[in-house]
Amino acid sequence: MNTSIRNLRWVGIAEGISFLLLLFIAMPVKYLLGIPELVKYVGWAHGILFIAYIVAVFAAIRAMRWNLFAVLVALAASLVPFGTFILDKQLKRRQQELQTT
Repeated sequence: MNTSIRNLRWVGIAEGISFLLLLFIAMPVKYLLGIPELVKYVGWAHGILFIAYIVAVFAAIRAMRWNLFAVLVALAASLVPFGTFILDKQLKRRQQELQTT
């Protein structure tokens, strides 16, 4: 069970970073400098990480003891800048609880 939480934490952090890169670097480069290639590659990587994040959320449901609302919040965290980093605090706490038991 701890493995699914660890995986969700890693994927969540990577997905969050890719989202921030897309929003705050790739998009401004595209629209301010007229260079769209960065959006293509960062967007592609973010898309893969976004799908991996969704899979990781569903894999961690049991370990996290989430109800439907908590699952929806975890999924929504990937749609908000910095959301996966905020969720990571809860994931880390639960991971530590499992390690002590």
